Amino acid sequence: MVKEAVEEAKKAAGAEGDPQDENRDPEEATAETAADAEEAEEAEQEPGQESSEASDDGEKKEKKFFGKKKKDKKDEKIEELTDKLTRQMAEFDNFRKRTEKEKSQMYEVGAKDIIEKILPVVDNFERGLSAVTEEEKENAFVQGMEKVYKQLMTTLEGIEVKPIEAVGKEFDPNFHNAVMHVEDENLGENIVAEEFQKGYMYRDSVVRHSMVKVAN
Repeated sequence: MVKEAVEEAKKAAGAEGDPQDENRDPEEATAETAADAEEAEEAEQEPGQESSEASDDGEKKEKKFFGKKKKDKKDEKIEELTDKLTRQMAEFDNFRKRTEKEKSQMYEVGAKDIIEKILPVVDNFERGLSAVTEEEKENAFVQGMEKVYKQLMTTLEGIEVKPIEAVGKEFDPNFHNAVMHVEDENLGENIVAEEFQKGYMYRDSVVRHSMVKVAN
């Protein structure tokens, strides 16, 4: 192909008959013509090479994209043990929370049981003190009983035991236990008129409902 290009260049040079070319050395003209032909041939070859290189790069990328690197057995074992440990830690945390909740509930049940046993003692104190006359209140023994009663009530308040309000309040079956009904025009309908026995709450739960008389 180079020789053919050189021959064609010579013919073209001879046909044009440039005056400047007549003074030039024929060997120099032949060398320039050969160089031009080689450049033309390289220009024709470069696009093909670029496309070939691009094709090779595409094949490499495609192999990297679709090819999966096989994991080492040691790495697989580490991942397996890590996942197992994470699951066990989560299960243990759930067990701990559930145990604490059950323990708290059992504590409240036990506390309510003790409070229920103490409330009759409180009732007897109140009955006894309500029967004391004004003259007997100056008695040292009566004053001592009043102080013991106040100390007992202060202790119950300290552990979040408080009496349920009843008289003058609207009847609420969640807190009151109606044992009698009365017709009273001075009171509104469904209003507690009298309390026979105090009710108590421990924190947010009812230990004993109030025994009341309700107006119709």
